[in-house]
Amino acid sequence: MLQRLASEFPELSPSKLRFLEDKGLVRPSRTEKGYRKYSDADVERIRTALEMQRDRYLPLKVIAEYLDDRDQGGEPERPGSRAPSTATMLPADVHLDRPELLRRAGASAALLEQAVQTGLLVASPRYTGDDLTMLRTLVELERVGIGPRHLRSFRAAAQHELGLIEQAVPSAARRGEPGGGHRDVERAAELADLLEIVRRTLIRQALADGGRPRSSR
Repeated sequence: MLQRLASEFPELSPSKLRFLEDKGLVRPSRTEKGYRKYSDADVERIRTALEMQRDRYLPLKVIAEYLDDRDQGGEPERPGSRAPSTATMLPADVHLDRPELLRRAGASAALLEQAVQTGLLVASPRYTGDDLTMLRTLVELERVGIGPRHLRSFRAAAQHELGLIEQAVPSAARRGEPGGGHRDVERAAELADLLEIVRRTLIRQALADGGRPRSSR
């Protein structure tokens, strides 16, 4: 799998493949000894997913739904194929003013203010694509009664995870390694993906156990 896609996606790694599998982007079969076995269709799904993530900045959930619909014989519209104003996400370096951020996110000014107050967003005259993603997510959570005030612990947890990543990936710039900064960024992103898998797995385990965290004993 890696060899077949390495030329197109040099950042693809075994941990990234496992992450995509955890997200439902690919479901490889297994050999009798438990090794993953990727079919041509699996390779094509991964290629399409990586292209859509790279070129259209789409969330993996949206990509997975599109691929599933297509595999079931449907002809869904390719996400992000319309004009940029209706795309699901924007590049992180695209900047939006406050009214445009609220419009694209479908959020109220009150929700944005709550997000700023709880540290989930930073008040600014210009907002990025990542800010838009955050605010859109908060809109969806608000619909089920989860507001920014309920997510304060997530910011603390993110800071803790950032500390773990910084310990595991010391800056190549400080070590004087040419080109190491880019590799550090890629490795840090991979570690962030792995930490997300741990978090999601713990939640699923707790749900399977009736909402009770498993004992460490």
